[in-house]
Amino acid sequence: MAEPLSPPRRSWRPAPLLAGSAALHVAGAAALALAPQAWPAICGALFADHVVLAANGLWPQSRGLGPTLSRLPQEAARRGEVALTFDDGPDPEVTPGVLDLLDQAGARASFFCIGRRVAEHPEIAREIARRGHRVENHTWSHPNLFTCYLPSAQRREVERAQEQIAAAAGRRPAFFRAPAGFRNLFLDRELWAAGLTLAAWTRRGFDTVERDPARVAARLLRGLAPGDVLLLHDGSALTDAGNRVTLEALPRVLDGLAARGLRSVPLGGTS
Repeated sequence: MAEPLSPPRRSWRPAPLLAGSAALHVAGAAALALAPQAWPAICGALFADHVVLAANGLWPQSRGLGPTLSRLPQEAARRGEVALTFDDGPDPEVTPGVLDLLDQAGARASFFCIGRRVAEHPEIAREIARRGHRVENHTWSHPNLFTCYLPSAQRREVERAQEQIAAAAGRRPAFFRAPAGFRNLFLDRELWAAGLTLAAWTRRGFDTVERDPARVAARLLRGLAPGDVLLLHDGSALTDAGNRVTLEALPRVLDGLAARGLRSVPLGGTS
């Protein structure tokens, strides 16, 4: 049995970038009160701070707004492990095919599922878990503007999906992936409260826009290293149809892993 890959429960404190931003705003308010004529410089500094915060929110691998898992721990990399992850399912046509391909290769993966789709297809979520994979949280409805949501709205999206997935799969998710990987300064606190760790990726195949499965697989395999987290999609956030390109790209990816002596494991380790 592999050691768990999920980090231990942490006590919450704001990331240094957020703490620094808060201090800058306090200092800016004090400076404005003492020297109102300096408002252009003060506003310029605060604007630059918001640009930095926004850039960190739009960079999925950033740790500026809180902890983010984008690679497996060093122990997993030394064992020659990588993590295949699939977003936007479950889909009744594509997900079962993905499961069969993973079984044939002896691979295990993490499925970041949309809560309302789990509600529509709870039997598929159960089957994902039964076959030794992990069912993780990808919000309730995959809202495109999730990164603009206030904490209460983010909490509803996260918690509703958390409860639905736990009911269907028999285990509460340990990881969360934001829609498109985007987040704001409120998300880290909400995930901490829900017992979730934010998960990004090391490399992605762009299988939602690329129709050539060979190119999708090539993007994932080029420069692949132990410890990488790979992103594919078994569903689509834009339509109710599954992403069939993944069914054609996945065998190439699995063959590539085998040729490199790598093994895919779920983000939370094997159980």
